[in-house]
Amino acid sequence: MKKREVKKIKKTPNAYIENSGVIVDEKITDTLERNYMPYAMSVIISRALPEIDGFKPSHRKLLYTMYKMGLLNGNRTKSANVVGQTMRLNPHGDAAIYETMVRLSRGNEALLHPFVDSKGNFGKYYSRDMAYAASRYTEVKLDSICQEIFNDIDKETVDFIPNYDNSTTEPKLLPATFPTILVNSNTGIAVSMASAICPFNLEEICNTCIEIIKNPQHDILTTLKGADFPTGGFLLYDEDEFRRIYETGKGSFKVRAKWNYDKSANCIEITEIPYSTTVEAIIEKIIDLIKQTKLKEISYIRDETDLNGLKIAIDLKRGVEPDKLMQRLYKMTPLQDNYSCNFNVLINGMPKVLGVREIINEWLIFRESCVEKRLKFDLNKKSEKLHRLKGLEKILLDIDKAIRVIRETKQEDLVIPNLCKAFEIDEIQAEYIAEIKLRNLNEEYILKRVADIENLTKEIAEIKDILSDSKKIRKVIVGELKDIIKKYKAPRKTEYYYNDTQEEDIVEEVPNYPVTIFLTK
Repeated sequence: MKKREVKKIKKTPNAYIENSGVIVDEKITDTLERNYMPYAMSVIISRALPEIDGFKPSHRKLLYTMYKMGLLNGNRTKSANVVGQTMRLNPHGDAAIYETMVRLSRGNEALLHPFVDSKGNFGKYYSRDMAYAASRYTEVKLDSICQEIFNDIDKETVDFIPNYDNSTTEPKLLPATFPTILVNSNTGIAVSMASAICPFNLEEICNTCIEIIKNPQHDILTTLKGADFPTGGFLLYDEDEFRRIYETGKGSFKVRAKWNYDKSANCIEITEIPYSTTVEAIIEKIIDLIKQTKLKEISYIRDETDLNGLKIAIDLKRGVEPDKLMQRLYKMTPLQDNYSCNFNVLINGMPKVLGVREIINEWLIFRESCVEKRLKFDLNKKSEKLHRLKGLEKILLDIDKAIRVIRETKQEDLVIPNLCKAFEIDEIQAEYIAEIKLRNLNEEYILKRVADIENLTKEIAEIKDILSDSKKIRKVIVGELKDIIKKYKAPRKTEYYYNDTQEEDIVEEVPNYPVTIFLTK
C-alpha cells in the first residue's frame, strides 16, 4: 500500500487588514500562556482566595473604606455612600461591591460574627428568592468586632500598597487580633482551584490557639470538636473525618435540619437548615418528590419564614409517623446535606491547602509580626518623647536663662543653635523647648512634664524586654485572645448529633395515602 501523503501547510506571511492591524500566525499554546495566564494568576492571587487575615481583597477594601469613613464609632450612613467611596480602592461595579457588603452584614445572617452593622432589608443567606433592598435605602456602619480587625492599624503593624491608580494606599492585610480565617466561612472559585473554609465557634478557636501556643502538639479535637454554622442545624459528628479535615484541610461532613412536631396541628416545623442549601431548594425538592409519588404522607407544605426567623411547615396526613418521615426526608432532600471542606489559603501570595493546625501556626506567625511592629512603633514614640523630656529637664535648672537666650537671639534661625549651646542639648530637644508657649515656661508646667520621665523609662524597659523574647510576644497574643473571648464569645448554633445505630434503609414503597393538593407560600 502506498503511504498516505501528508499535506504540508505552507506558512503564509503575516496578513494585514485595514483598520484591524496585523494578523499573526502563532501557536495557540503561546497565545494562552501570554494572555490567559496573567488573568488566571490575578484571579487566584487578587480575587478569589482568602489570605491569612481571613479576607479576600474585595472584603478588605470595603471594610477599610468604612474604617476611613469613621464608621467604626460613628453613626450609620447610607450604603450607597460606602459603595461609592469603595470604588476608589475596588474598581468594580456598584452592584458587585454592594453584594459583598450584603454578605458581610448582620442582617444577611451569613456569618457567625458579622463585620457590618446593618439597618434595613439585607435579604437572608438561607433564602434564594428573598432579595435585599437597594443601597439607597439601607444603612450601615462597622460592627463592634471590627475594633479587633483594625486594632493598631495606624501603628505600622501591616504594610500598605498603592491602589489601582496610585491615588492612595490600602493595607495589604488587616491586623486581626483573632483568626478570622477560621471563625467566619469563606468560599471562592479561582482558576483551576477553589476554597471552602467552614466556620468555627470563636471561643473554641481562640482557646485552641492558646493551647497550641502553650503546647504545639496539642490535640485540636479536644478544644475544637467541629464546625459551627450561623444557620444552626445538627452536625452529624464523625471524629475520624474531622481529624482528617484538621490534618489535611480536605474532607466533608453532614449537616441536617432541626425540626419539631406540633401534635395539635399534625405539622412538622423545620426551624434550622443546613448552611449549604436554601428554603426554596428544600421546598422544590419535596414538591418534586410528591409529584413523583415518592412522598405520599404530606398534604401541605408552605414557607412560613418571617421576621421571627426561618420556618418551613409540613402538614401530615392522618396516621403518618413524623420521625420516620423525617428520616426519609433527610435521605431524599437537602434537609440533610454535605459540606465539603477545602482549606485553600493564600500564604505570602502562594495558594496552599492547609490543615487547621497549619493555618493557626501561619496566623500566629502573622500575628507575632503585627505585635512586634506595634511594640517597635510604641518604643520609637516613647523613646522620642523621653528624649525631648530630658532636654526639657535640663532647662528646669535655669528657666530664666532659656528665656534670655530666646529673647536675646536677634535672628530666628539662630534660636535653636543658641539653645543647643546654652544647655548642651541637640536640635530635636531644642526645637521642642522652643515650641513651648510662653505661658508654659514656668516651673509647674515643666515639673509635670518631667514627672513622666520615670514612667516612660519603665515602659521602654518593659517593651524592650518583650521584644527580646518571642515567648513573651506570644504571651501578649494569649492575653489578647482571652480578652476577645470575654467580649465576643457566643454559644454554639450548630449542635452535635451522635448516631450510634445504623439508620434503616429507605423503602420506596409507602402506604397509599389519598392524594391531596399541596401548596407553597
